[in-house]
Amino acid sequence: MEPHPTSPGSGDGDRTPPVAKVRPEIRASWQRSQSLGIDPEGAALPIESDLDPDSRLIRAAAPVLERLYERFSGVPVTVALVDSRANIVDRWGAPAGLKLMDAASLVPGANVDERFMGTSSVSMVLSTRAPFVVVGHEHFLHDLKELTCMAAPVRDPVGGTVRGAVNLSVPRVLADPGMALVLQDATEDIGERLLELSTARELELMRSFRRARERGGHGELDLGSGELSRLSGPTPRLDPQERLMLLERAVELISSTGETFAEVPLAGSRVAVLRRQELHHGDAEGAAVEVSFEHTRGTGTPGPATATAPDGRHVPLLNRPTVKAEANAPEAPEQPPAAGPTDAWLLLVGEPGVGRLAAEARGRLSLLNEAGIRLGTTLDMWRTAEELAEIAVPRFADLVVVDLVESVLAGEEPPPGRLGPDAALRRVAAWAGDDSRGTPTGGVDEPAGYPAGTPQARCLETGQPVTDSVLTAALAGPPAGRGHPVDLLGEGEHSYLGAPLSARGSVLGLAGFYRRGRTRPYEQDDLTLAGELAARAAISVDNARRYRREHHASLTLQRSLLPHDLPRLSTVDLASRYLPADARAGVGGDWFDAIPLSGMRVALVVGDVPGYGLQAAATMGRLRTAVRTLAGLDLLPEEVLAHLDDLVSRAPDESADEQDPATGATCLYAVYDPVSCRCTAARAGHPPPALLTPGGDARLIDLPAGPPLGLGGIQPYESAGVDLPADSLLMMYTDGLLKESRGYGDIEARTGQLLASLKHAGPALEDICDRVADSLPPGGPHDDVALLLARVHALPENRVASWEFPADSSIVARARALTRAQLAAWGMSELDFSTGLVVSELVTNAVRYGGHGPVGLRLLRDGSLICEVSDRSNTSPRIRRAATTEEGGRGLFLVAQFTKSWGARYMPQGKTVWAEQIPQPEQPASEMDEQALLAMFDEPG
Repeated sequence: MEPHPTSPGSGDGDRTPPVAKVRPEIRASWQRSQSLGIDPEGAALPIESDLDPDSRLIRAAAPVLERLYERFSGVPVTVALVDSRANIVDRWGAPAGLKLMDAASLVPGANVDERFMGTSSVSMVLSTRAPFVVVGHEHFLHDLKELTCMAAPVRDPVGGTVRGAVNLSVPRVLADPGMALVLQDATEDIGERLLELSTARELELMRSFRRARERGGHGELDLGSGELSRLSGPTPRLDPQERLMLLERAVELISSTGETFAEVPLAGSRVAVLRRQELHHGDAEGAAVEVSFEHTRGTGTPGPATATAPDGRHVPLLNRPTVKAEANAPEAPEQPPAAGPTDAWLLLVGEPGVGRLAAEARGRLSLLNEAGIRLGTTLDMWRTAEELAEIAVPRFADLVVVDLVESVLAGEEPPPGRLGPDAALRRVAAWAGDDSRGTPTGGVDEPAGYPAGTPQARCLETGQPVTDSVLTAALAGPPAGRGHPVDLLGEGEHSYLGAPLSARGSVLGLAGFYRRGRTRPYEQDDLTLAGELAARAAISVDNARRYRREHHASLTLQRSLLPHDLPRLSTVDLASRYLPADARAGVGGDWFDAIPLSGMRVALVVGDVPGYGLQAAATMGRLRTAVRTLAGLDLLPEEVLAHLDDLVSRAPDESADEQDPATGATCLYAVYDPVSCRCTAARAGHPPPALLTPGGDARLIDLPAGPPLGLGGIQPYESAGVDLPADSLLMMYTDGLLKESRGYGDIEARTGQLLASLKHAGPALEDICDRVADSLPPGGPHDDVALLLARVHALPENRVASWEFPADSSIVARARALTRAQLAAWGMSELDFSTGLVVSELVTNAVRYGGHGPVGLRLLRDGSLICEVSDRSNTSPRIRRAATTEEGGRGLFLVAQFTKSWGARYMPQGKTVWAEQIPQPEQPASEMDEQALLAMFDEPG
């Protein structure tokens, strides 16, 4: 058999299992023991000589542990009882076992804490506040490596405080897992006996006070009805809130060691005076709190006599006739001072410890109530973590550290189940009160990690709150060069409580609560409270994560649905801004667009969908797509809005009474023609555009007001046209630019500011966008803002050529000749063949099918060549496949072959068929022979 590697600090010849096989928490305890300088060959344990042999813990545990020891009769076991300070207070075992304990200095009064003894079952229990088993080689001391030791905490059922622990030691070859279960049953029995002893003490205190009350004529408070009753005479009434205040103050008085009276102001100029009286009965010590009233209305009884206290206050004197108990009465306990005047009533009787627990319970409830109000006030994960820390310090902890999973901070789905020690965490909050503000030790916004075996790692692995005692040096080490927030508490050992931030079956992170020193260790009730605080914080963090993810998805969707780049046009300069509202408002459905149209015109669109989030963004994308489709049909602005209104008015499901999400959306649609320099626009519930002329005059364009989309009914939309001087600036925007708050506020004032910012802006469009954005209220817009600027230019006259012909077939040759001459003047002779073909076909169709009106021909020259033929007919041209024997029917097919694009647009009277060609001077177009043209139309097969 190969020798095992030795554990840290072990001597030569000692065989222990590989360190890799040791549980992480044991390895962490070894590291702490080594850092404390404990000698594994033999520790020097301090001995406490002043132990109470008749303490309540010993009286409750003795009969139970006697039975436990007898149950293992014949097995060499030893049983030790330790108190909450890790001092051995009693022990049981065979003489040989007790002799071995004496040799290891495990005698009554010896302190077996980890600070002196290293890794042991008792130290692990008092550190983690949970049952623990240490198997042979896991002990730090060599003398204990042949034993298996199991220990379990003894809890006081009132408050869950760990009063001590019971350790059962047995040779490791005889250890049985069932022993640990029997040991836990025994510690539960001890807890029940502690409750019985506490109940008996409180009953005796109450009996003692009742006997004194009967002598003094006291009454008592009926907690059910809220009425004060006494042996005779009327009594004042208390409303529920007053009764609660009196009871809370009474609890504080009982748990206090210095205060003896208190005053509580009540309604109606009354003052309730509470006085604390000491009670004694055998070894039971407690207090009673009585209440009297000054200036009580309606009772006819004067207030109690008073005396002046050292601080200047008037203190009531509850004069009590002393009653001497009969000396021969064997059951007569020591009596408290007898009750006094008839205007005093009993409020509460109890022990100081119980009063402290009640006060702590009330504090926990208050903390939870505060957490319910303050946690999750923002949809921000960092701020939620800070709120948790600020709530817990200093009432529950001296330091709070919150770490979140990196993927959670990024808005991604958290990994299901529990986390391992290698989970990627990031510190998002470290708070130790106002004194820690701005300290660099916190390591906030830096990666965080916890080695296996640390209480933090156990918390993440188990998914349950854990408690432990943590050495500063054990946490402040890795990673090197960077301190841990626990440094803020100073050197030494501190109480730690870790609670996982769990929500919807996943662990989002970890909340660590630290208390300075070990004078106030975390107990069972604290675990429950920390778990509740962490759960509430986790829900808020997860809501913020889900919001962040949805917000990011909405923003990504919206950005993808908005135009990435505005088109570059020679007749219109464009610039835009999209200004999202703050994170709380969410992503809206504002959009803008610029769509090139035929005839070098451009459609300018701005719209706003009601609501926020993914649905608003998706609805915006649907409307924008519909607008681009309708714009491609070259419809008039009012017709575009009418079609949109009809689209939105149709419910998704005719059988369901539901509205389209786009109902109430607004839209402004404008078309600018650079040839006529005229802008035609219509609006559906949208603010009118603003115009800045070259002369510096800024005004709103007066447009007919149409209803929002989906609400139009039979009311038609109307458009209006306005002539724009060359180099005019047109500004289109959404209503977020006019909002000062959630409402519109003063629209006229905001419009004036908007026009002023437009008037005093520079010539650059980007600078104008910035200036308009600067005119928004401080803190950013309260609603999403979409802004579209367009500086319009006129198409020079030398780039336009137009003619009008009678509707006669003889004009085709004339139109072709004029076109050839114009192309030569423009230096575009390379397009003679294709343009002549296009003109011939379009003019011929206009003469044949365009009615009896004149035929118009217009050529527009820009980066491309546009040929337009107009007639008075509204018939729609379309491409069709001509049969082999047909002589006609191929004209539009040829037009489509020789042009980049073609189409038709309709006017109030007639239509215009257009075709666009891109000049390619470096590759002159060659004439196609007759056979090549006919081959295009051969039937397949």
